[in-house]
Amino acid sequence: MSYSLDEQSTLLSIALDSINSGLRHGKPAHPNSADYSTSLAAQRACFVTLKHDETLRGCIGTLEARSSLVESIADNAYAAAFSDPRFPALDATEVEDLVIEVSVLSPLEPVPVTSEQELLDKMRPGEAGWLLQENGYRGTFLPSVWESLGEPAEFLRHLKMKAGLAPDYWSDTLQIWRYTTDSFAAAASAIAALGRGAPNAG
Repeated sequence: MSYSLDEQSTLLSIALDSINSGLRHGKPAHPNSADYSTSLAAQRACFVTLKHDETLRGCIGTLEARSSLVESIADNAYAAAFSDPRFPALDATEVEDLVIEVSVLSPLEPVPVTSEQELLDKMRPGEAGWLLQENGYRGTFLPSVWESLGEPAEFLRHLKMKAGLAPDYWSDTLQIWRYTTDSFAAAASAIAALGRGAPNAG
């Protein structure tokens, strides 16, 4: 899973277009997947992360592929800007200073383990994102979270808490998956200056 610089630019432009559509029209952009290359029209799961002044400003995504990548980018960028419950809706004055990051996910890989220590032994800092699920509780961290939670034990404690579980929780029925991402980012001002150009159908 890898995207060319042109494809990265296209996806980042779609994200910015959708945010601007939200500001102007109150709804996300709706790119037509038929207008894009096969790799961008493929069904893929993704996250869109927004940062302002190097601080998280929104992050929304899907863990399983539900639509084409270009459609997912548009929907998640809009949701990150206007529907992340942790933040107020984005204001137009913030857009110029935004940094937009797109993370395209690999398929989820189940990780069977029999103990917490076995799980910790399989966690390699920076290598993968992780998903936990137990009795309706669910939480995930993208690989980029390793930058602030660099030790497996610390990473796992915070991941459990994000899932709504106690930091020392363990159960033999806990479901665990890992995944990798192809991530790229740019400042909104730079994305706007480059522009997307005509879609590359194929």
